[in-house]
Amino acid sequence: MMACTDTHCRTLHRLFSPNALLFTEMVTAGAVVYGPRQRLLRFQPAEAPVACQLGGGDPGLLGEAAQLAADAGFAEFNLNVGCPSPRVRQGAFGAALMAEPRRVADCLAAMGAAVKVPVTVKCRLGLDGRDCDAFLDDFTAAVSEAGCRTLYVHARIAVLNGLNAAQNRSIPPLQPDRVHGLKARFPKLRIIANGGIDTLAAAAAYLAHVDGVMIGRAAWREPRFLNRVDAMMFGAPLVSERDALDAYLGHMGSQLAQGERLADLVRPILGLFKGQPGARRYRQRLSCPKALRSNRLDVVLDAIDQLGVRGEALRGPESQAARAA
Repeated sequence: MMACTDTHCRTLHRLFSPNALLFTEMVTAGAVVYGPRQRLLRFQPAEAPVACQLGGGDPGLLGEAAQLAADAGFAEFNLNVGCPSPRVRQGAFGAALMAEPRRVADCLAAMGAAVKVPVTVKCRLGLDGRDCDAFLDDFTAAVSEAGCRTLYVHARIAVLNGLNAAQNRSIPPLQPDRVHGLKARFPKLRIIANGGIDTLAAAAAYLAHVDGVMIGRAAWREPRFLNRVDAMMFGAPLVSERDALDAYLGHMGSQLAQGERLADLVRPILGLFKGQPGARRYRQRLSCPKALRSNRLDVVLDAIDQLGVRGEALRGPESQAARAA
């Protein structure tokens, strides 16, 4: 998710889920080729496996971007043709590309020729005016012929005229049966369901028909949800918010020492204790601009105190050192 799943968010999510494939933010191919790709594509070894999600509609540029990012250690390269935001649409990529399946196939082929790891695609069920199974099947057949073996399918159409990105996540109705049907018609492809999966029941309902689930904003709002899905699918141990935060403090300390901004480091943990006693005061401490500008870890430790969790309960060396100082 753009402006969400950066290296810090993924570090936190990996603490909750040892088995999930994590994704970068969608990065445009042009930004990788011509911009600060070291910053845009960086990830910590502890985050792996990570998929690099690219946006764009020029096969040559996407192939070059994939080639430049190939040595970074990504487990997968994913072409996003599901994003419905107006800014992306104006750039002639994202969900608008679903109307050009041959062009998408050419993009995937160029990326596949540049890397040795799987190249996949993230899409919607269709577009306004092109929302039938025949359109979806033609699109799926085209990308499959280009070598794509995995589709991440958001179970809504994209309405490109009249709805913004946020509205496209709620107004077009979810149609899980159409995702199930796509898997039945293309049994040799891996179909991963996405969209509106914010309960274990919703995840389990999809897993009865498709090969996996992709969790988006539910994990951003409540990171521990990933842990519960991981436990359901793989038997992973349950991790408490406090244990995960204890471990994340170590990441924060090392990143602050390397010049990272505290404001960027706290974004993934703002909603960590939602609904628990003291959560509002915790968020207020972590949202104070003046405090964040200090770039001191004790700002986070003070926020933790609002939850009734004293320094002794967080045993990480970074937290102890900060309190001693």
